[in-house]
Amino acid sequence: MTDYIIAGHRIRIEGNEAWRQVVSSLEGFKPFEAREEGEPVATFCYTEEEAPQRTEIQYESGVDGIVDCFGRYAEGYLFTMTPPEGEPLQLWRKDGETTLRFHGNLMPRLVRFALWIAYGLATLPYRTVAIHTSVIQYRGRTVIFLGESGTGKSTHTRLWREHIEGAVLLNDDSPILRIVDGQPRMFGSPWSGKTPCYKDEDYPLAACVRLSQAPYNRIERLNVRQAYAALHPSCPPDFAYDDRLYDSISETLSDVLSTTPVFHLACLPDADAARLSCQTVFGA
Repeated sequence: MTDYIIAGHRIRIEGNEAWRQVVSSLEGFKPFEAREEGEPVATFCYTEEEAPQRTEIQYESGVDGIVDCFGRYAEGYLFTMTPPEGEPLQLWRKDGETTLRFHGNLMPRLVRFALWIAYGLATLPYRTVAIHTSVIQYRGRTVIFLGESGTGKSTHTRLWREHIEGAVLLNDDSPILRIVDGQPRMFGSPWSGKTPCYKDEDYPLAACVRLSQAPYNRIERLNVRQAYAALHPSCPPDFAYDDRLYDSISETLSDVLSTTPVFHLACLPDADAARLSCQTVFGA
């Protein structure tokens, strides 16, 4: 077995040698290997048994021919990833249990994303959400940049690194947001999208900035309703249609909104936009 500690949560990998080798070979997981013993909050176990029969589909999507399907079976949650060729990868968890079971296709691309889904299922009750955002660390705090794919999150964090001395990328796609002692903190994770950045580090959250493209640079602070609408789309869509899971997400977002400013930045992809957002959050 191998343990990983991600955003303070210990995850145990158990199962056959092929399963453990695939997980350990995934880019980004090595920095999160546990150095000391401890009890896990969840165990991700590969089994030779097939998943139970699905009873409800709550969310379905597809990328590059791979069909992802999240929903319920009679006793818990079930997630499958089906590639154009070959068998699916199945993931399921019985309600009330801390063991999440995997079966089927061990293609690394499938395993990486299924582990992300499993991590979300295991840690949502602990005020923890893997959020789709690019995050900068600056002066010991973090700023997350939100937006739909293609709106310029990675570009904006690159502009911070190029034009703001001391700005460092923490994660470029899926950092972990966790409420610790009532305060939001951003953690690096093994999932980082197009820009590999796998750091076992965490910092307080200073601000959230929703980006949109515009022929000018302008930033404004959002009210609570607008701020929730800015954050919500960046949370895992697979969990949005289940009341229990989404209640956990909403509680976490409420904690963020009670402590952290949320801005909307309409901007050009230039240095002035980065300076404007930095000055707004951190001052001159």
